[in-house]
Amino acid sequence: MIRNLLSLASHRAYSTSLSADGIKKIGVIGAGQMGIGIAQVSAQNAKTSVLLLDADENQLQKGLAFIAANLEKAVAKGKLTAETRDQTLGRIQTTSDIADFSSTDFVIEAVSENPALKRELFLNLDKITPPHAILSSNTSSISITKIAAATKRADKVIGMHFMNPVPVMQLVEIIPGLATSPETLSATLELAKRMGKITTESADVPGFIANRVLMPYINEAVYVLQEGIATKEHIDTTMKLGTNVPMGPLTLADFIGLDTCLAIMRVLHSQLGDSKYRPSPLLVKYVDAGWLGKKSGRGFYDYSKK
Repeated sequence: MIRNLLSLASHRAYSTSLSADGIKKIGVIGAGQMGIGIAQVSAQNAKTSVLLLDADENQLQKGLAFIAANLEKAVAKGKLTAETRDQTLGRIQTTSDIADFSSTDFVIEAVSENPALKRELFLNLDKITPPHAILSSNTSSISITKIAAATKRADKVIGMHFMNPVPVMQLVEIIPGLATSPETLSATLELAKRMGKITTESADVPGFIANRVLMPYINEAVYVLQEGIATKEHIDTTMKLGTNVPMGPLTLADFIGLDTCLAIMRVLHSQLGDSKYRPSPLLVKYVDAGWLGKKSGRGFYDYSKK
């Protein structure tokens, strides 16, 4: 889908350095769960102009409606003023043409976990965006160094891994690639702070911090279910009450998306080469069946009637 958007443009000749104060316009690629959340915190908290890109116009409209509904709930609860709601929505524009990113200062890519797709996207962003623009990826497992190698500005490429749901979760993992400059890291950390986030920094290794720990945990829970050791309810209840986490691993997997969990496990398995990261065959089977979790209406649990 995103490939249909890719076109070429020339660099514009002006300063190639950027501080957080110079970030006036953020481009967000992908109007899925993550993209719309990133667009919201960029407009609401960082108070920057946002250009949200997706090939599907219907998805863009759904995304805007979702953001509006989130903001309206906050107004109803007294957590947000109607004026702030309107100002936030007024800062967000949409497009289906990646050439419009020629005026962005900072790009946050939030497409699916597909290394080839991300590299192709960054190759074209490098040709379209101004020389000073920082290009970031919301990837949860793919090498930032490898993504950056598709560009001629590897020093301005960085990982910015948000957690879902973005407006609620405080954390953003920041991942510098091998060539990421200190200036790019500093500007990205400051932008995350403007978004109201707390940051951690990870080396550029598969899974970074969060998913290096989380995904094997979820995968092992799927193995426990697959081997008939316990029911999904008993697995989740044991981990929820026994380790004091807000939800069990199978419920969490449904909320993340089973396709995302599988993609990350495949990256861990292929890049680290250890059999302990082999994706559960049951997880593969559910994804093959289209049972992707809450977003598809069915995963380990049935959400169709909720």
